[in-house]
Amino acid sequence: MSAAAGAGGDAEEGSAHPRRVEPLARTVFAALVLACFLAFFLTQRLKHAPTVVQQFFLSTNFAPTPTGRHKEERISFKLSHAERATVAIIDSRGNVVATLLRAYPVVRYKRLSLRWNGRRGEARSFRTATEPSGHRYLIPRNTGRRAPAGEYRVRLTLSGQSNPYLSPKSFTLVGR
Repeated sequence: MSAAAGAGGDAEEGSAHPRRVEPLARTVFAALVLACFLAFFLTQRLKHAPTVVQQFFLSTNFAPTPTGRHKEERISFKLSHAERATVAIIDSRGNVVATLLRAYPVVRYKRLSLRWNGRRGEARSFRTATEPSGHRYLIPRNTGRRAPAGEYRVRLTLSGQSNPYLSPKSFTLVGR
């Protein structure tokens, strides 16, 4: 009888122990399920939040020479909220070759279009031109030497952002 009692006692001790762990396991499981739901909703919100810079467009190449077909680089983008933007052209090493606009006010969700003439330096002024479709664009007046042939990118610095935005693609300035 003592052996049976001992076995019964072990069974009671074994069954008592899982009962103490069971509430802890339920709490941990509930916390994991809740964390998964929160992570799902957070990622959905981030996925649908608009990026600051939208619809960035560049020409693939241009040749600012008299014989060049595309004499100016076409740059355009939209912003999800109004900002002051500085637009610069950088070379493959990250050096600024030309600054097209400095602290220029950009309207929210309205496309800003620019043309770069392939010249170095900071534009001191710009003029506005209109395409046959009616879309207006800015032509900054850079008067420095012509930039050398090579790969370039656009760097967009926004007043409300800590990091500059680099164009997703580069473009090529074709030699003389």
